[in-house]
Amino acid sequence: MAGESDERAFGDIANKLLFENERVRIWEMRLEAGTTGPVHKHDCDHVLIQISGDRMAVVPEPDSQSEYKDYMEADVFPGNYFFVEKGGIEAARNVGKEDFHEIVVELKE
Repeated sequence: MAGESDERAFGDIANKLLFENERVRIWEMRLEAGTTGPVHKHDCDHVLIQISGDRMAVVPEPDSQSEYKDYMEADVFPGNYFFVEKGGIEAARNVGKEDFHEIVVELKE
């Protein structure tokens, strides 16, 4: 409802902040096979760069503003990259048999 605050506790978008300046934030994401990361909110457009793994899923919250509004699974291809617009509220789930590793570059506005 209008005027209500979102009282959820969001986690970081990845495990480790590697670098930050006035224009970008660079994160490292590692997720063991069979695990799910915390629900997090993307306040910035970002680029995902896959390093290793075999299969990942996005588990969006009902109020996610991302183009990905439904649960989605996809194969991982090391070296693959994706531009994603801000607005997603989701968790990452490693549905594969291998540990997942990627770099996330947030583009500050």
